[in-house]
Amino acid sequence: MMRSSPAYSFVSTGGNPAKLARLNSPDQETILSEIGVNRVSAPAYPESRYAPAQPVNLASKDERARLSGSALKAFFRLVSRWGLRDEDAKQLLGGVTNGPYYEMKKHPDRRVLDPDTLLRISYLAGIFKALNVLHSQPLADEWVSLPNSNRIFGGGTPLMYMIRGGLPAMSVVRRLLDARQVGL
Repeated sequence: MMRSSPAYSFVSTGGNPAKLARLNSPDQETILSEIGVNRVSAPAYPESRYAPAQPVNLASKDERARLSGSALKAFFRLVSRWGLRDEDAKQLLGGVTNGPYYEMKKHPDRRVLDPDTLLRISYLAGIFKALNVLHSQPLADEWVSLPNSNRIFGGGTPLMYMIRGGLPAMSVVRRLLDARQVGL
């Protein structure tokens, strides 16, 4: 049993009468070991062969180059499935102009995307996946283009909301769909 005061603590030594040990001194370990109290180390988590996934370093051009080709291919498949116009697709990518857009569309492996564009595609891929978990394929593919009565969209389409609001709006749509997946 330990009762503490600012400078002293009474430590039970298991069967011996309680002895006074001065704490917060440089030789605390020595005093405690003299009265028969061994320091107990803090419990540690057990070793695991599974390490947490490290986030991708989007500041690294090599990492962005590694991800860009597959991200663009996924984006253009998503655009096709959703039946989006090129104008809307360019706006979802952050207002890309015609030349770079059609170059990315023709040769997706030749382009290294900036972190903002990769994040946009990541949100859209998450939205696509959530829609296909929640709805049948025909409804999942049309959902972004259908008027929506949710207060977030104000009667407009999720597509227009995401185009007008950019990354923050894509994040809101993604969170909305993730919440619906878990029943909220």
